[in-house]
Amino acid sequence: MKCKRKNDARKLSHETLEELRIRTVQRILDSESPEVLAKTLDLNPVTIYRWLTKYYYGGWDALKAKPIPGRPPKLSDKQLRWLYRTIRDNNPLQLSFPFALWTIPMVRELIRTQLNVRLSETSVGRILRMIGFSPQRPLTRAYQQDPTLVEEWKAKTFPEIKKKAKKDNALIFFGDEAGIRSDYHKGHTWALEGKTPVVESTGARFSINMLSAISNQGEFRFMLHEGNVNADVFCHFITRLAKSVDRKVFLIVDGHPIHHAKKVSALIEKLNGKVTLFFLPPYSPQLNPDELVWGNVKQRIGKEFVKTKDELKSAALSALRSLQKLPKKVVAFFQEPHCKYAA
Repeated sequence: MKCKRKNDARKLSHETLEELRIRTVQRILDSESPEVLAKTLDLNPVTIYRWLTKYYYGGWDALKAKPIPGRPPKLSDKQLRWLYRTIRDNNPLQLSFPFALWTIPMVRELIRTQLNVRLSETSVGRILRMIGFSPQRPLTRAYQQDPTLVEEWKAKTFPEIKKKAKKDNALIFFGDEAGIRSDYHKGHTWALEGKTPVVESTGARFSINMLSAISNQGEFRFMLHEGNVNADVFCHFITRLAKSVDRKVFLIVDGHPIHHAKKVSALIEKLNGKVTLFFLPPYSPQLNPDELVWGNVKQRIGKEFVKTKDELKSAALSALRSLQKLPKKVVAFFQEPHCKYAA
């Protein structure tokens, strides 16, 4: 035996129903959950998603007692409800997508493959906002560091490096390595209003490693590498950097073991003063402007829908080459508050 609902919208007057539609949709636009409202108002969730569909395609007039006819919606109320629950309860990896963030291209692909509906990215963004989602940045962990060593680097160590570089006519570069994986999740993902998303990494994935070095004059050198970055790879990068610059190079890097490897020391000695290595304080990535390169590149790659390793490599190469053509952008990295000391 079916239980009767307390509120049967079909029994309400046109005026009351119109007011209920408008107020309900307005509350959702004000970041309330459609599912929670359905329980609060004791309405069928499908009814609320039907009202949202009407509003999306016809505006407030579509919620009135005699709505203005418009083009039929491409997503039904039941499909909207499915989309809401799928994004709320899953991350893309659980649905066999290669990235962990619900980006607009990712949601668009979800709608295409699972609902057989093709929408523009603009339409997908509007629908996501309509059903209560917004782009948010997942939380990241802070690094531990020694504030004393950081201040000593800024006040004493780096000014001495700068003074020596001027004397030796050397160009100071900040270098770093980074990798990006197919399940990379830094950036924004669409999630419920007011609820910070949590991304879990799992399943098969592929990656590409990147090395780069930048100067406060806008110089930018980079190299892509498939596989682990070890001392041999770092030596290859140093050799390429030395050949590409017609001055001495002062290269500042972090304390990663490969930077202290015997092969690296032997190469530096062989280069006979062409390249000199200096090391940042431990756990102080914020002092390295080259870290901002990776943030910029990864954010750009993270917005693309990449399905294969070749596509990931192509996207990384395109992002790096584009940045190389923008020396002013590179110089701007040195204006970030933690990096101004090196500007």
